Amino acid sequence: MNNFFVALRFLTILPIGPKQEAAKEDFGKSLIFFIPVGAIIGLFLASLVFLFGGLPQPVAAALIMIASIILTGGIHLDGFADTCDGLCGFTSREKALEIMRDSRIGAMGTAGMAALLLFKFSLLANMPRETLWKSLILMAAFARWAQVLACCSSKYAREDGKAKWFIEGASQKEALSGGLFTLALFILLMNVEGIGLFLILTFLAFLFISWINKKLGGMTGDTIGATSELSEALALFLILVFARI
Repeated sequence: MNNFFVALRFLTILPIGPKQEAAKEDFGKSLIFFIPVGAIIGLFLASLVFLFGGLPQPVAAALIMIASIILTGGIHLDGFADTCDGLCGFTSREKALEIMRDSRIGAMGTAGMAALLLFKFSLLANMPRETLWKSLILMAAFARWAQVLACCSSKYAREDGKAKWFIEGASQKEALSGGLFTLALFILLMNVEGIGLFLILTFLAFLFISWINKKLGGMTGDTIGATSELSEALALFLILVFARI
């Protein structure tokens, strides 16, 4: 149970669980709880669909996005922006890692984050209402599965950093159990179509992870965050496509 609280406190701002500092090995073990925590995040966001049901959908979409950023502390958005700054230019591996460690956000990071948020908003604002609540659960759960996949299939690209503890402590058990749990959610909420949707999203996430590994020789906390953010956007996009079809 302690590992569950490690995952919950890392992925959200909720100060729940033991107050003592987690041991390094607990971070890797907590990966098995990333998808359940993602599902909890998704359930909270899904509840807002019904809470804001009387509002115009664009307004509800904006409020849901704000709630998501507050609940997660914007940790993955920050990683996405840093990844855009580091990799959206013709730089060496060493220079890219140096840029990504800089706490200041650059032009590419600002543009990338604005484009991502606009894309997500447009998807939520145009999602059929009967599908919207399901898409939020699947989006949040799949994004955390993508993080687990990134940790289990990569080396750590730096010498030190908290993400190192997740990557070095990851095992195939977390990848397999996380994938099965996520797949079960997709089937539960999307029926047989959920299988195809899950497989397509996993393939796309793995392509991005492989590209990062090729560029940097491994993953960092920032690129894991970027993987999560892109996975959320792709999940919403494909769910919208499937719903329209």
